[in-house]
Amino acid sequence: MAQAPHDAQVVIGLDVGTTAAKVSAFALGGRWRVSAGNEYPLQQPQTGWEVQEPEVMWRALREGLVEIAAEVGAAEVIGIGVSTAMHGLIGLDADQRPVTPLLTWADSRAAEQAMRLRDTELGRRLHRTSGTPIHSMSQLTKLRWFAENDPETASAVRWWVGLKDFVLLQLTGRLVTEVSNASGTGLLDLAARDWSDEALEVAGVRREQLPPVLPTTEALLLRPELAADLGLPGEVRVVLGAGDGPLGNLGVGALEPGVVGLSLGTSGAVRMVTDRPYVDERGTLFCYNLADDAWVIGGAISNGGIVVRWGGDVFGVDFADEPGGNPDGMLLELARDVPIGADGLIALPFLMAERAPLWNPTIPGAFLGVRRSHTREYFVRAAVEGVALMLSTVVDELDRVSPIRQIRATGGVFRSTLWRDVLAAALGRPLVVTDGAEGTALGAAALTLYGLGRSASLRDALIMLGADPDAGSDELVPDPADVAAYRAVRAGIPALLARYDEVRTLFS
Repeated sequence: MAQAPHDAQVVIGLDVGTTAAKVSAFALGGRWRVSAGNEYPLQQPQTGWEVQEPEVMWRALREGLVEIAAEVGAAEVIGIGVSTAMHGLIGLDADQRPVTPLLTWADSRAAEQAMRLRDTELGRRLHRTSGTPIHSMSQLTKLRWFAENDPETASAVRWWVGLKDFVLLQLTGRLVTEVSNASGTGLLDLAARDWSDEALEVAGVRREQLPPVLPTTEALLLRPELAADLGLPGEVRVVLGAGDGPLGNLGVGALEPGVVGLSLGTSGAVRMVTDRPYVDERGTLFCYNLADDAWVIGGAISNGGIVVRWGGDVFGVDFADEPGGNPDGMLLELARDVPIGADGLIALPFLMAERAPLWNPTIPGAFLGVRRSHTREYFVRAAVEGVALMLSTVVDELDRVSPIRQIRATGGVFRSTLWRDVLAAALGRPLVVTDGAEGTALGAAALTLYGLGRSASLRDALIMLGADPDAGSDELVPDPADVAAYRAVRAGIPALLARYDEVRTLFS
């Protein structure tokens, strides 16, 4: 890595995700950018529990900061912006030390609490108030789980915080949260932009156990001792930033109704920006804040690229000995020549507790329509198509809000032309694959410029960092015949499910 030019002005974006912490530095004008990242494990101590150690995550982030600060050198650091994965929950004691691990978005221990609440009038009202669907991912249901199942631990907790709040505490010494991550907890009143008394009562927590809610554009000073350790000159301001999903939309330039941001990695999400809060009456979409006049609506699926990785493990596909082999890519190549619809094989890819659009964490995954002729490449193809079809249902819900004219996609899976082709056809809309390697961190950096008053708009902030909001690969327009074929596959799923009714009665 080359150091930043001495006369450069640099913004640092932090992206603390589910499996890694990434630190990226961007020089104004796009003259220079550099990134560093460190991974950490996602632990499963019990079935359905998906946890991480907050202090391990902080060390990984700090190491990345040290590395990037060395690359920044004598350049001026304008500010630091922060993105983190949403929906995590940590209990802290009176000394602000972790009492619990981080319960990640994937932790489904609160599935029972979520299902009891989901279809009640109270649950529907909480969704309308908070913008967060009732699901085991949310802090609302996780807190209810602690109240019912582990009151001893709950009694030792002075503060309940999210991953963002913990990171900001380490960076600034202040225990605060911001409205974006708060709007993903199920505990916020979107209209008031403050904690909802009704939600707090359901969760079994007191208002004074939660951090104060500040705007995403609020700035705090980096702890002086941390700045000195990093070798950063002068007073550096930390803009609180937003959740990784909303910032992902900013990073890929999907900033207006009709333009959708689609991210697909281990999990996946489809999101669109509006200028005001919106909660759909069907109860299928979330609504999270990005900035004062920017709100992100959409839906996330828990099962994205992980489904193909799982397929490689299950079918014993090992390309480790292939020179320069990419196991996932080579596995996908096996499925390239399988026809659309995988000869009647359908995957319901619910390996982890699924989220949008059903928001039912108890539904298990399944392959339907299995026949003796279906070899492993058919199962891989069906898995890819299953993920694409699930995303298509969320896209359709967004299309009800504002007709979609373009989908801007990002994620490592798009190195595969199979993923590109299947998604474009299954979604039935033009697809642009953007350079999203630093998308969320770029979004955090852009929000920092906007929050510090250095840009007039979020779009202008991207341009100042050398990012073209309209850039990407050539627009992929799906073949109308392929679009029609996937519509037929999707339309046939209810009839296929109905054919299992006779089996159900056999065992009833």
